[in-house]
Amino acid sequence: MAAKIRIMTYNAHSCIGSDGIISPYRIADIIARYSPDIVALQELDANRARTNHAHQAREIAKYLEMDFHFHAAMEVEEEKYGIAILSRLPSRLVRAGPLPTFRWISLESRGALWASVDIGGADLQIINTHLGLHWRERRLQAEALLGCDWASHSGCAQPFVICGDMNTLPFSSVYRRFSKALSDVQLSIKGAKPLSTYPSRLPFARIDHIFASPGLCVERVDVPRTHRTAEASDHLPLIADFSIA
Repeated sequence: MAAKIRIMTYNAHSCIGSDGIISPYRIADIIARYSPDIVALQELDANRARTNHAHQAREIAKYLEMDFHFHAAMEVEEEKYGIAILSRLPSRLVRAGPLPTFRWISLESRGALWASVDIGGADLQIINTHLGLHWRERRLQAEALLGCDWASHSGCAQPFVICGDMNTLPFSSVYRRFSKALSDVQLSIKGAKPLSTYPSRLPFARIDHIFASPGLCVERVDVPRTHRTAEASDHLPLIADFSIA
């Protein structure tokens, strides 16, 4: 019998809405509205003065009663900024670490977070990331993610998902690198038009992605565009429903 799983990837923009309001609970409410089993979040603050010293991943996970893993891509004294994986199902952290970055191009470090989620006795591997702004560093980061430390590691058996804010459009070389190895969930639904995720108020760019390995059958994809999602962050969430044999 096939297991069902819903995965969401969402750039939370430090929980700072397009209206300027800082609210982890608004992000949590949106997540709760769509009831994902696993959530990959990007751009989360922890103990930063600009967002009232909140540990946003912890607050969102507590509100949703989900387990979480957090990786700080940037850390200055007590202030941290990074990505998280939240899960309703039992999960364990496999790896968290940096991705290659050109310091002369970008002032922002990038990283990835890998968790193994138990789905009815079977393991689903999920890798969450937030790639750089320059195409040259994105190419390096894509190769690293698809390489032996991450997706090609012996512990990353199928089925697995790589997702996140990849800052890359569907016609780019970085996108083609991922789509050559994995399936873009937005292209897996016959007859469905791929939906843009950025910016939230008037989305025209498809830069948030979920890429899936064989063994995952995509049943439904959604990019919720509502008044709430337009306000909560500068990105819209991307949601995919899977069945796993």
